[in-house]
Amino acid sequence: MMAKQAKAPPEGADQEPRTAERRVARIVQSVMAALGRPSDFLRATVTEVRTDTFRVNVVTGPDAAAARIAHSFFVTVDENGAVTNSSPAVVKSY
Repeated sequence: MMAKQAKAPPEGADQEPRTAERRVARIVQSVMAALGRPSDFLRATVTEVRTDTFRVNVVTGPDAAAARIAHSFFVTVDENGAVTNSSPAVVKSY
């Protein structure tokens, strides 16, 4: 009986998750640079809505049990993750 040979992953397959992670990190950086950093910042979450549109929630609170979404934006980004449009507009708050 002949052993099956494992197929090599497609070229660049391992690059996709890292590229997506970098894009999300760039989106968070762009939003936080425009907004400023709340003193009780916990995290920012990014959810893809469409190909280049994301929902960014800025979560604040003294701890995870008391967390709340302090700011929420729908953002459009370029291929690198830089914000090109936001609704509502991201304004310096901190």
